[in-house]
Amino acid sequence: MTDASEPREDDESGLPRSRRDADDSRRGTDDAPRAAGAADTVDDGDPAAVLQAHLRAARSEFESQVAQAKADFEEANERIKERTGRDLLLAILIGLAIGAALLASLLFVKWVFVIFALAAVLLSIFEFSRALTASGRRVDLVPQLIAGTLLVGTAYFVTSWLQWVMLFVALAFVVVWRLVAQMASHDGRTYGTVLGDVLIATLIQLYVAFLGSLCIVLLSKDGGEWWVLGFIVVAVAVDTGAYIAGISFGKHPMAPRISPKKTWEGFAGAAAAAIVAGVLVGLFMLGLDWWMGVVFGIVILATATVGDLGESMIKRDLGIKDMSSWLPGHGGVLDRLDSILLSAAGALTLYYLLTPLVAA
Repeated sequence: MTDASEPREDDESGLPRSRRDADDSRRGTDDAPRAAGAADTVDDGDPAAVLQAHLRAARSEFESQVAQAKADFEEANERIKERTGRDLLLAILIGLAIGAALLASLLFVKWVFVIFALAAVLLSIFEFSRALTASGRRVDLVPQLIAGTLLVGTAYFVTSWLQWVMLFVALAFVVVWRLVAQMASHDGRTYGTVLGDVLIATLIQLYVAFLGSLCIVLLSKDGGEWWVLGFIVVAVAVDTGAYIAGISFGKHPMAPRISPKKTWEGFAGAAAAAIVAGVLVGLFMLGLDWWMGVVFGIVILATATVGDLGESMIKRDLGIKDMSSWLPGHGGVLDRLDSILLSAAGALTLYYLLTPLVAA
């Protein structure tokens, strides 16, 4: 975010660089008619010279228009960056790259998505563990990564009931490791602090690894790749609708003590986008009736919003803005998964509830 106390890159005239660029582009536009007029002074008896003059005039006008558009975009991007603290251009480019990888893994060889999801979950566990360690908690990273790999890596190949067994094994593993490590350290930590460390160890597995594994459970179902793609599309629509409406009309804070920049106007935009996306996804991707698409959109709206606010509350408690800076314009990997993780549970529940109705 731009700090008002920082010196701005002005010239001798005192104008900001974005204003100078816009003025230069306008002067370039004014120069274009002169270039066109220069073409009129060329000897009409030389068609090649006339053509070259017109080409030069057209190129000059095109370059001036490009410069003007660039200046306008940079000015708009700076305004958005000042309000949200995000670089819009970088966020769009990184989002498109992630979306392309997601589509390729789901549409061509769906089990490849397991690798994609496992990498995202492990990176999120690493970010979350590092943030908790910085706040003074004792987090054992290696067992957390091992347990996360166990939960997510096996979810595609085991039955649903066995996934609950895997969850119990993962939780027992990280809890026992933390208790043994604490006994070996002899550092005099109080009982309450140790209990907090144990609860944090289980939270990482439940919040990141287990919810991530539910996405893989959904993927393993018949046609599950379309359900995974569908709920992610709706979750992205929720985020995009909230962002656009919040930037354009946001005035009334939704949860100022948790996330001051989220507004009720943004939530209204998210709700509209979720319902529209849910109906379209339901009709054309999942084969659902229109009212089922409305339900799909509303459920993902609720889970995505709660997931987003939940992670914001965790970050506020830890005193950080983002889990990391690995994804410029977005923050960390977990910052992008906050609305996806809980939505995976909602989408899996809807799969069990709605697919029998469609088949009936």
